[in-house]
Amino acid sequence: MRHPLIACCLAVSIAAFAPRPAAPQAPARISFEAALATDAGGRFPSQRAWSPDGTRLTYVWDEKGDNKEEALWSLDPTTGKSEVLARLPELGDDGKSFALDSYLWSPQGDALLLVSQGDLYLFPLATHKLRRLTRTDAAEEDPRFSPDGRRVAFVRAFDLYAMDVATARETRLTRDGRENTTLNATTDWVYGEEIWDRSPDAYWWSPDSSRIAYYHFDERTVGLYPLVDDSPLYPQVNWQRYPKSGESNPKVTVGVVDVATAKTTWIDTGDPEAYLARVVWTPRGDALAIQRLNRDQTRLDLLRCPLTGRAGKKSGGCAPLLTETWKTWINLGYDFHFLPDGRFLWGSEQSGWRRLYLHDAGGRLIRPLTPEGWAISALDAVADDGTWALVTGYPTTTLGAIDRKIARVRLDAEGWDLLTPEPGLHQALASPRTGAWVHTWNDADTPPSMELRTADGVRTRPFPAAPPKVDFAALPKWEFLTIPGPDGSRLPARILKPVGFDPSRRYPVIIYHYGGPNSQVVDNFWSSRTLWHKLMAQRGFVAFSVDNQSSLFFGKAGEDRDYRRFGTTNLAGQLAGVDYLKTLPWVDPVRLGLWGWSGGGTNTLYCILNRPGVWKAAVAGAPVTNWNLYDTIWTERYLDRPQDNPDGYRDSSPITYAAALTDHLLIVHGLADDNVHPQNTIQMSDALIKAGRPFEQAVYPGQKHGVRGPSLRHFYEKAEIGRASCRERV
Repeated sequence: MRHPLIACCLAVSIAAFAPRPAAPQAPARISFEAALATDAGGRFPSQRAWSPDGTRLTYVWDEKGDNKEEALWSLDPTTGKSEVLARLPELGDDGKSFALDSYLWSPQGDALLLVSQGDLYLFPLATHKLRRLTRTDAAEEDPRFSPDGRRVAFVRAFDLYAMDVATARETRLTRDGRENTTLNATTDWVYGEEIWDRSPDAYWWSPDSSRIAYYHFDERTVGLYPLVDDSPLYPQVNWQRYPKSGESNPKVTVGVVDVATAKTTWIDTGDPEAYLARVVWTPRGDALAIQRLNRDQTRLDLLRCPLTGRAGKKSGGCAPLLTETWKTWINLGYDFHFLPDGRFLWGSEQSGWRRLYLHDAGGRLIRPLTPEGWAISALDAVADDGTWALVTGYPTTTLGAIDRKIARVRLDAEGWDLLTPEPGLHQALASPRTGAWVHTWNDADTPPSMELRTADGVRTRPFPAAPPKVDFAALPKWEFLTIPGPDGSRLPARILKPVGFDPSRRYPVIIYHYGGPNSQVVDNFWSSRTLWHKLMAQRGFVAFSVDNQSSLFFGKAGEDRDYRRFGTTNLAGQLAGVDYLKTLPWVDPVRLGLWGWSGGGTNTLYCILNRPGVWKAAVAGAPVTNWNLYDTIWTERYLDRPQDNPDGYRDSSPITYAAALTDHLLIVHGLADDNVHPQNTIQMSDALIKAGRPFEQAVYPGQKHGVRGPSLRHFYEKAEIGRASCRERV
């Protein structure tokens, strides 16, 4: 469960503690339209991808931004010369405009595979003549070239296929795919959301292109949840397989199919309840490496599974290369990678902070690769020859995690080079062949910029861009600080003062938080959420955030504070924030508003129900109100199963305290939310009604876990209508 970096929902709460009528209004420098615009911070090329040899970088760019001149471009990073490969509107057949959904390079770098409206097309770079490969009613999903480039695999209607590129001849490799029953080479909802963080990887070509390893999901034992679309005359129901905490998970196995015969060998990984979190072929292609996490999520085994079984049978003999255990839970990462000689990179929090380590082919530790005092958040690229890696990380100092920095790590010798020492959010898209990389940078007050850099970090040239739609330099600036917290701690915080700040006045405060284990809202990143808070600063509000002792800033020992009990650590942090705000003579302590989305919505409810009267008003967006209603993997990771921790589930759930509501509250939910189901808000509303507690509610048809489009605009319009009427009760 994660909070989207969008402004979402606080707008509707500000009416309850809006500035008094006597307060002068600052000149408007940003409008709702500008704050909500997807290109508020400017526009840059999208779908950037390096060619296999690293000599070209392709991207999609629309010079005018009207979708009429969108084109696929190729850039030579050495000369800086760009050329148009194809004008996308002109590629369509039957007089229809071509919509490019995604694309990928062929392994030889001689063609691109384009995906448009569920069909596949080959675009040879020698001729620039588009060749259609599929024309089907069902979409071809997640296509991937074989390493030799002769075939393309894809998923259609929950089955795995392979196509010969030269002839477009298809081979169906699995035949039992059924929606909500049996899934091949794709993930179910809970694996996609909680194991793969919404970017699922579900099948893997062997190095010699002869076989494909893939996930097989049997969902028949998983409970069904109805997502109802009330728009038609007779409502339609979309049934979702969703394992709730303590209930049955899907049965997951890994198979290896021979492309020539379409026969599958099944891998016996033991423990049918375990999560099979990552799958990678060994460099020689004679075995699979599978990360197996037990259901309690306290033991992680990196298994080496030789392919010794016969087709249609199970392949046994999986043995652990290494094992990690932790008394609370283990966090999965995306930082496991084989080097050509069989050694591998492995990310681990065994030191209390996530670091990258080098192991030999037998699993023995060789040395740590990243230094003490740094935590890594991403393994961005590993050199094809195994000599270096590019990582994103941050210092473990008190406020170090507000930034993300890029570093180059030597793998053939000891060495750590920090390439981006400047504050802010640095991101890298690197070529594993040449080491050149696309560098994207922003901070909380500056919208993104993009440039090319050489392997050693030297700037070369910027990308084409459209300017921001807001005068960001004229907007108020975030201030970062630490404040006193529980047990003598120092909590990371940030504050935004109103435009035209006058220390002799008293201002209302908007407090944004999230509060879950390993979470972070105090960051030095540009986002629509930070931009919306700046809009509120123009209108006379202070914006403030504080992260608690279980946040990312405090490492593994900090997040373990939330084990088997949610709410208390975050509440202590938010109360410390309130205590700090009350020391500021220009803060009005009776006009404090609290808001959050997803886990932040849950914690908003928990805070106001356990400390009524501290905050004047609150907005809880898409909240989990009863932890028995959320999914197995996320919830059990922290709270264990409800059968084993009934007191923790009860005491962590806001619905337990519904009768304590005294503050102005708005609960918001999208009716198509397949992550935190609307059932949470329905049950909370029922509890508040039965307790006789007044509250407000807004539900948005067709909206999922993040509210977007006209529904998002509606929030802000609602806030404007409510501002004047609510001043009288403030």
